[in-house]
Amino acid sequence: MSKAMNNTKNLLAFDFGASSGRAVLGRFDGEKLTLEELHRFSNDPVALGGTLYWDVLRLFHEIKQSLLKAKPVCTPDSIGVDTWGVDFGLLDADGYLLENPVHYRDARTAGIFDTAFGKIPKDELYRITGNQLMEINTAFQLLSLREARPAMLERAKTLLFMPDLFAFMLTGEKHTEYSIASTAQLLDAQKRTWSPQVLRAFGIPETLFAEIIPTATPIGSLRADLCEELGIPSSRVIAVAGHDTQCAQASVPANEKDFLFLSCGTWSLLGTELDAPLINAQTAACNITNEGGYGGKASFLKNIIGLWLIQETRRQWQKEGETFSFADMEKAALSAPALQCFIDPDDAVFVPAGDIPKRIREYCRKTAQKIPETKGEILRCIYDSLAMKYRYAIAQIEQCTGKQYSTLHIVGGGVKDKLLCRLTADICEKNVVAGPVEATVFGNLVLQLLASGEIHTLAEAREIVRRSDSVQTYLPTADADVDAAYKTFLEVTHLC
Repeated sequence: MSKAMNNTKNLLAFDFGASSGRAVLGRFDGEKLTLEELHRFSNDPVALGGTLYWDVLRLFHEIKQSLLKAKPVCTPDSIGVDTWGVDFGLLDADGYLLENPVHYRDARTAGIFDTAFGKIPKDELYRITGNQLMEINTAFQLLSLREARPAMLERAKTLLFMPDLFAFMLTGEKHTEYSIASTAQLLDAQKRTWSPQVLRAFGIPETLFAEIIPTATPIGSLRADLCEELGIPSSRVIAVAGHDTQCAQASVPANEKDFLFLSCGTWSLLGTELDAPLINAQTAACNITNEGGYGGKASFLKNIIGLWLIQETRRQWQKEGETFSFADMEKAALSAPALQCFIDPDDAVFVPAGDIPKRIREYCRKTAQKIPETKGEILRCIYDSLAMKYRYAIAQIEQCTGKQYSTLHIVGGGVKDKLLCRLTADICEKNVVAGPVEATVFGNLVLQLLASGEIHTLAEAREIVRRSDSVQTYLPTADADVDAAYKTFLEVTHLC
């Protein structure tokens, strides 16, 4: 572990989620990190002409506002950006953005599997990429462009994933960071290079992609014109783990080598950390993804719809004129009967925005279950179903790795939801260690420290996180009804 230093290091993390973003200043004294949120802003997609876009120029404006707010506080020693996965912007030959990046929830990839698997067999695609097959993945977005808007793809010179696009706006440098590349379903998981076979099958030119660089690589400094505009000195920009899940994983405060983690926010990313990708017939049948992380580690995980169901339910009730805080919703769920009805959170019906409560009732009606009527019953259905899906994913991961895990580390915003943490411990029958809430930011910051040579190993990074924040442990309680309810969950969701 590094010794305490005379000078505190000031690190600025930009963390973009699917519904909000923030700029957080991290101060490292050689032993631990302290966090100060400088700026928080909403991330609101914009629907226009039947397409759902990310408002990327507004988001870059918020980056500028963050830099201005940092100005009177300190000059950051370095800056890192992480975002959600799969989405991208297309630049022309002169470096101009051709259009706002399209949102992964846009309908353009609906039903794309039939077209895709006619070009490359499903099993072959998984064997090469090791990615969970999801219609939102970059490969399928690009295929939809090739099929429906070929002129747009022909005009494009460079594709930049969202964190790399923001880094380009900050520095003028074009690159692709390894972790974000691994979300695309275009990367050869073993060779860690773009797959010519997949690109050829989908008619995507390899020249569209920037060079892949390792996680935690310095990439340049703030553009001179940006510094002049804002009246700020330059700072170094680091390619941290561009995918927020990999930032979160870097900060999991685990002592043990073998552990489960759940990065819980709008999405639930549940998995374990391996030294190399695990790709075989069994992992293909389970549709488990292999994402790249710091030091070439592989995150062997399942993408599960997470607190999106709670968030979108809240938005629906707000449209109907009723206002609930998340604490109110948790309390309502806690007061409703447990284990009464279930949904598969990942059923396609729950992916688009809209009236989630109505869809839950319809799902329960179609599966001959008790139909939740009250708000508490709807919310309890979501909570119980999420915990059940976590148990299902853990069973698959344990089967594929041949390991049994005693502890599940929950990190991210879901840590604040004590009901979800408690249910996860009880239903999954695992010890749950919850924290830190700011896992993604901590990961962004420790990856900056690794890139700058302030620290040297992932173990050091996790030790810093352990010293910098607290965790809460939930021990499972025995309940004979849980196993019977899990069987019901598998039956009604057709997962058995």
